[in-house]
Order: sequence, then structure tokens, then C-alpha cells
Amino acid sequence: MAAKAMRPPAGSDKAIASKAGPGAADEAGRSGLQRGMTGEQLQELAEQAKENASTRRDTVPALEDILYEPIPVLDRGFVRVIDYMGSDGAIVQAARVSYGKGTRKVSEDRGLIHYLMRHRHSTPFEMCEIKFHVKLPIFVARQWIRHRTANVNEYSARYSIMDREFYLPAPEHLAAQSSANRQGRGDVLEGDEANEVMRLLERDAMRAYDNYEQMLNEREDGSTIDPERTGLARELTRMNLTLNYYTQWYWKIDLHNLMHFLSLRADPHAQYEIRAYADAMIDVVKRWVPLTHEAFEQHRLHAVTLSANALAVVKRLIAGEPVSETDSGLGKREWRELMATLGRED
Repeated sequence: MAAKAMRPPAGSDKAIASKAGPGAADEAGRSGLQRGMTGEQLQELAEQAKENASTRRDTVPALEDILYEPIPVLDRGFVRVIDYMGSDGAIVQAARVSYGKGTRKVSEDRGLIHYLMRHRHSTPFEMCEIKFHVKLPIFVARQWIRHRTANVNEYSARYSIMDREFYLPAPEHLAAQSSANRQGRGDVLEGDEANEVMRLLERDAMRAYDNYEQMLNEREDGSTIDPERTGLARELTRMNLTLNYYTQWYWKIDLHNLMHFLSLRADPHAQYEIRAYADAMIDVVKRWVPLTHEAFEQHRLHAVTLSANALAVVKRLIAGEPVSETDSGLGKREWRELMATLGRED
């Protein structure tokens, strides 16, 4: 295989484990694709962008184009690809090896990948892996970490001082509790109530950080506030910060488990904030493995699974038989969901 040009693997873990103080580079990073990155991270990014190396392994030019580049999410968060392994070709290669050496092709690559996805033959998709650097609010991270099929290394607030960076929802995402869903949102807040909520969110986050610095006896840039005081340990002081403060981590996962994560977190029922990250990552998957992305959207993301009873109802409807909720054999919620799926909510 001919060598292809690519950037070198990411440097040290300093992009997560340490941070630079405020400065011109840091301020410049607050806008465009690079806002939300520290001065040290921006410098690392600039150095990586200048260098190239050759490799014999398979690479994906569309993904190489955005390697290390931060993709903005929410107000100060981002997702960026640090490294990856494999491509659509690796999936096809892994699937066909099971047919035995010398066996002729049974289908074209697209058809095979669709077949694998449709029948949930997941092992070939595990041949591809990707590593992300993610900056996200702590409350989103606590949802995200429930997916235990990835390798994670998070920014250490025991070792480093947290940034004064917290998430504030855009006005259109500031909503009341849903009356029909205990873990969902209802109508968007407006007027004085919305303004008051935003004021409280910002005030409490700022006050929490002011107190965080006072207890540490250190400022955000690491300088000492009062030489006469010792200050509380970082591992204890961090507990005072609100859940909308940003954290960062490296997150490495294989493609099969990534698609499972995305099928749940890009769903319209998922919380908006984590869905925003999932949407950004779906765009990455489209660049990385376009045939798999196509099959994933068709057979997983925008597909519906029916129970045996629900399938029986569909067959009865196709046959022209009238079916009601009471004689469907379905529970109230499943009936409602099936009717919504079929566009028969009336």
C-alpha cells in the first residue's frame, strides 16, 4: 500500500492535564472554531497543523481535513478528533474474512455494510476506533459516562484549577418542566421569568467560582490570593462548583459502541445538551465512514423496532381490518407510540 500523508498523533496529555493562564491567545480562542480552548491548547493545535508524516495504514482524507480541529458545541464546548483507526474498507475486510480465504465477493461494499447493519452483525464495526477530545458541562458528562463502553481520561480538578467557564442555555432552550414527561422539557420560558432564571444561573455560577478561589486561596491563573493563608485542597474545593461548569476529557471508543451511543443520544427524546454533542459526532462519522453512516441513519437512527404484538397490529391494518387500542393487545403507551410512528395519531 502506498504511503499517504497524514498528521502525527496527538502530543502529550497536556491538552487536558494542564492549562495556561489568560492571555491574548486564550481570548482569541473564544471566537469561531477555536473558542473555548486554552492558550496552550491553541498553541498545540497550531504546531500539529504544521507537521505531516507518512504512513502505510489506511487513512480517510475527509477526516484528516478536520483532525485536531475543534467543532463548536453549545456556548463554550467543543468536540475534536484526536486519532482514529480504520475506515469503511476495514469493516468490509473484517466481514469478508469470515467467508474463508479465496471466496469470491458476495456483494458490493455498500450492500454488505447495509446487510451487516440491518442484521446487527456488530463485530466488523468494532474493527474501527476513534478518539475524541471533548469539552462539556459537568452535568452532560455525568449523563455521558453512563455509556461504559469507552475509555475515558477526564481533566483532573484534584490536580489542576478549574476554568471560570460555565454553560448558560440559549433562550430557546430555557424551558419549563414537561407535564407529560418527568425527565423532559415543556414550553419555553419567556419574559421576566426567563430573565430571572438566566440571572440566577449566572449569579450562582459566578458566586460559586468566587468562593472556589477564596477557599483555594488561588486565582484562576494559579497566583496566590493571600500569602498568610494556606487554602483548602483542590480535591475538596471543587465540590462547591455548580454542575454547569465545563470539564474536558479524552474519549476513545469503537465504531459499534459509538453508533449505540449516537442512536440513544441523537434521538429527539434525549436532552438537548447531550444531543448537540451527538449531532456533531454524527457529522464526524459521516466524514470517517460514509457508507456506514448511510446504513446507520437508515437502519438505526431513523428506524423503528416493533414488538411482536405491534407487528401483528400493522399486519391487521394492512389487511384492512379495523383495530382499536382495546383489542390491539398493546399497552396504552405502546399503542400511542405505534400510532405516532404510523402517522395515525388522530
